[in-house]
Amino acid sequence: MERDARRRDMVERSAPPPFLSTGPAMTRIAPDVAARFRGLSRLIGNTPLLGVDYTIRGRRRRIFAKSENLNMTGSVKDRMALHIMRMAYERGAIQPGGLIVEATSGNTGIAFAAVGRALGHPVAIFMPDWMSEERVKLLASFGVDLHPVSHEQGGFVGSIRLAEELASSTPGAFLPRQFANEDNCAAHETTTGPEIEAQLDAHGLRPSAFVAGVGTGGTVMGVGRHLRRRYPDVRIHPLEPSSSPTLRTGHQVGEHRIQGVSDEFIPPIVDLDFLDAVVDVDDGDAILMAQKLAHQAGLAVGISSGANFLGAVQLQDELGDDAVVVTVFCDSNKKYLSTDLMREEPVEETHVCPDIEVNGFTAYDRVCPTCPQSNPLLA
Repeated sequence: MERDARRRDMVERSAPPPFLSTGPAMTRIAPDVAARFRGLSRLIGNTPLLGVDYTIRGRRRRIFAKSENLNMTGSVKDRMALHIMRMAYERGAIQPGGLIVEATSGNTGIAFAAVGRALGHPVAIFMPDWMSEERVKLLASFGVDLHPVSHEQGGFVGSIRLAEELASSTPGAFLPRQFANEDNCAAHETTTGPEIEAQLDAHGLRPSAFVAGVGTGGTVMGVGRHLRRRYPDVRIHPLEPSSSPTLRTGHQVGEHRIQGVSDEFIPPIVDLDFLDAVVDVDDGDAILMAQKLAHQAGLAVGISSGANFLGAVQLQDELGDDAVVVTVFCDSNKKYLSTDLMREEPVEETHVCPDIEVNGFTAYDRVCPTCPQSNPLLA
């Protein structure tokens, strides 16, 4: 009861971030840079909502998933990179040509590399050296200064420390700090969340629950804030690998294969008191589910998307077959061609995926791209 009261108070006290506009803040951005932002905004966000039909133990159900693999670089992180860069320009925190420095497990670095290069910035990325070969090559393709970080150098925590050191020693450098930057949450509170609401509402639906894996936590926190404001009873669940329960323990206690999730610590922007119970998914089960989504429905998604789908299945087991459970397909399978996603995965007795048959999907229309609630970056 005390936690519920605190959660209601948090929602009541929080005001939604203002939509970006062509108002006074926009005038602080040079016209040529503003034009680049407008071009990028048409490539990022406003993704379709998929209604994925499946059968489990003889029961037919539908799960809703935002198709974030259709963003500019193929991941949900493009939303955050674009929003953080826009706000940095509006606040004067970065100048044209300034170095962007960030620590990443892959998708965020790729997003900042693409957005940064499109805006004319050099980019330096610090990334653990065990990320997929595709992530390394994609970063190299954007001409970034890539710094692999070994376990001995501190792994992900070491990547953050080294990125901070480079930024502090480089005049004019900008450090996005994705794990601690509230603009990360705001990107999803002002775009992803409203898009989900509008797409469901167009079909007379309201969400029962939203679930998403926690890397930075920006997606689950930002979408959660918007949906809670509109639907106070909606459940908002973070997800993590069962073999590496970082959210439950506060630190990494095991290894897993869901890249981009559970990065060794609880990010500062994640408020577990605001969220509902943590959902756990086995990484092998997630791999099998991602494979099945591709084989049976033609949905070429990554391992974290398979995990998110299984997390949504768990919630429907609890809430009922007709519960409107929403998640995100974070990225495509193209960044996993050298990983276990492309290999035969052993089936364990505890896996849920073997009980699931994917029957197809319906693509719900994108929200009107000229509407501010759909894409506030359009100017």
